[in-house]
Amino acid sequence: MHRAIDSKLAGLGIAALALASGAAQAEVTATFTAASNYDFRGITQTALDPALQASIDWVGENGVYASLWGSNIDFGTYEITDPYVPPPGEPVPDPVANVDLNIEIDAILGYAGSFTEDFGYDVGITYYKYLGNDDEGVNNFDYAEVFGGLNGKLLSADVSAKVWYAWDYSNSGESAWYGELNGDIPLPWWDLGVTAHAGYSDGNYWTSDDTGLDSYLDWSLGLIRSFGRFDFAVKYIDGSDLKEADCSLASVECGGEPAFSSQSTVYFSVATTFPWGKEE
Repeated sequence: MHRAIDSKLAGLGIAALALASGAAQAEVTATFTAASNYDFRGITQTALDPALQASIDWVGENGVYASLWGSNIDFGTYEITDPYVPPPGEPVPDPVANVDLNIEIDAILGYAGSFTEDFGYDVGITYYKYLGNDDEGVNNFDYAEVFGGLNGKLLSADVSAKVWYAWDYSNSGESAWYGELNGDIPLPWWDLGVTAHAGYSDGNYWTSDDTGLDSYLDWSLGLIRSFGRFDFAVKYIDGSDLKEADCSLASVECGGEPAFSSQSTVYFSVATTFPWGKEE
């Protein structure tokens, strides 16, 4: 239920690494993105609808960085049909509760360091907060996730590997981890680049009998290009290895509400970062 923040964190980590390796001052930027879909590890967070996203990012001189990121979301309408037993002292909610969560806010704190000029590391923590209409409070998905990874240059490509771990994934009481590989490869034509990603989700959350899910692989492949101050991307994204969500977790049968769908899709995005500097 969350966004794939790997590319964003990679950018922040590289920026922190660059500042830490030279005599640079702290930097604050803001990035705005319009996308055809909000994809998180092969699963849509907007029911395959468009997303508007924004962040404010701070990178310190010594490799520390922080960010606040936000996006619209669409988790569908939840009907609580199983008996819910609240903690002592709390009221028992109605057996059916409709929940409409529509905003996600992520708080990120990290540190990037280097082994060599072209090889570094990145560690940190992300807290995911979900906002909307949930009067009964029975659908609290808020949780924290730690991450650690390596990044560097391989020939002309920017490559990274990262592992994420949540001890209480989606406030479920179950742990989960995610491993990923990412690469951006420049092409010799028209200033294009290839962007590639592969990730694997596993852990108790995905393999527990309570969820009815299973560990799965997601991947994407696409093209990236900058035009002036705007960065464009088009990708093919596939999380359909998660068979239980290939159509929809919200409606079970294909053709229903596509909340949390992991079906393959084509993704478009355009982003720009402020302050705008002088174009080269």
